[in-house]
Amino acid sequence: MMKASRPIITLLIVALAGLAFVKQQKPTIYLIGDSTTHNNDKETWGWGSIISNYFDLSRISIENDAMAGRSTRTFIKEGRWHKVDSLLKPGDYVMMVFGHNEGSKPDTTKSGYRGVLKGTGDETVELTWPNGLKETVHTYGWYFHKFIQETKAKGATPVVLSMIPRNEFRDGKVIRANNDYGKWAQEVAKQEGAIFIDMNRITADKYDKWGPDSVKKFFPGDHTHTNKMGATINAESVAEGIRADSRNPLNKYLKN
Repeated sequence: MMKASRPIITLLIVALAGLAFVKQQKPTIYLIGDSTTHNNDKETWGWGSIISNYFDLSRISIENDAMAGRSTRTFIKEGRWHKVDSLLKPGDYVMMVFGHNEGSKPDTTKSGYRGVLKGTGDETVELTWPNGLKETVHTYGWYFHKFIQETKAKGATPVVLSMIPRNEFRDGKVIRANNDYGKWAQEVAKQEGAIFIDMNRITADKYDKWGPDSVKKFFPGDHTHTNKMGATINAESVAEGIRADSRNPLNKYLKN
């Protein structure tokens, strides 16, 4: 009886080891960004809290590492990118979207703490903080280059997104990011050969169709942060952006 059970035990051990290996190798999508991606999920929601509904989580994991109030600059400065980068393994993905907190002039004041230089060039500004610490501030595009290049260095796939549109209309049309942060994100993605999802355009097209009276229902407190329904609309836009590009490898993880 004992001898007969040994092959079965061996097969069980091999099967469990195989399952553990598959589980270990399941890729992860890491989300990095600001409060429009990760919020408190009470009155205001980030699209990153909804996006998992569109993926087959038995085949891929999603980790939302976005943090409210952060810009490209402060996400790196505070060590948040280092944490994500240290976890990356070949086959993983990083979905990156910033732009809502970059607009102030970069300096050592409270308001300038998050600001970056505009554009995608190599311009810099040197800052000296009251404690004597020196900081080099770069352009918005420079930080995206860093995210993309370091993601690729780990064998992972960078996915660049344009920021969500705000509840701001002019002449009946929502104001888009196609002349600044959305444009710059797309330019860097193209330069680096990275996947780009124009979430700003996809959602803005919907907002234009629905009009300001309908769109304001998605923004409970200000013109930037959405409620759960607004976050769902942006998450749908991300999924639509993935499906629209047959070359995007994330297609194979989406639910049918």
